[in-house]
Amino acid sequence: MLEVLDLHAGYGPVPVLTGISLTLKDGEILTVLGRNGAGKTTLMRAIAGALPTTSGNTRLAGATITGLPPYRIARQGLAYVPQGRGIFPKLTVEENLTIGTRAQGARGGRIPRSVYDHFPILAERRAQLGGTLSGGQQQQLAIGRALCGDPRLLLLDEPSEGIQPNIVQQIRVFLRAVVAEGSLSVLLVEQNLELGLKVADRCIVIEKGRVVHEALPSEFENEEVLRRFLAI
Repeated sequence: MLEVLDLHAGYGPVPVLTGISLTLKDGEILTVLGRNGAGKTTLMRAIAGALPTTSGNTRLAGATITGLPPYRIARQGLAYVPQGRGIFPKLTVEENLTIGTRAQGARGGRIPRSVYDHFPILAERRAQLGGTLSGGQQQQLAIGRALCGDPRLLLLDEPSEGIQPNIVQQIRVFLRAVVAEGSLSVLLVEQNLELGLKVADRCIVIEKGRVVHEALPSEFENEEVLRRFLAI
């Protein structure tokens, strides 16, 4: 589904990604772990086209997406939920979701019923302004909006940040459900180890912009491994 090959990117003269490579299979959840400043968010932004890359290649379902603008990458089937959610606070829930359908094409389409099935609160609050929702509801809206583009690949950056435990649990159930349905692959950046490890099929650790370790989630139950790679 996704191949990242020797990718380099940064901010001005400051390099952040220094030759990172990874693969993500169809129907898989890959959790990206690493200390603060390791390059996790930069990786997500580079894949989504929100940050230019200096070298390397990214392929989605076999097609090169390196250098494409974000809207064209979205139309290739990639949806990105950034850290901080990025919803439109002065638009209603329904308007936010409708904007998400535009990833399907210039005119957009209908909001999929499955979005409301996964997140019933969005149906209840569809006329409410996005900025008046709780943090957890805003996160559900951000994910729901991403789903409205009918993606094949979902990038999620810190979805548990600042939200209540019951919503974190709901997101965990949602992620495993959509992958079980065979409709989606997920690249997840997450500092909440309980969420990141419980939903993952596989984990990678990045450090200084490169992958330094790959393992099954069960390996991170070992305290020595956690201390070595995550300083816990």
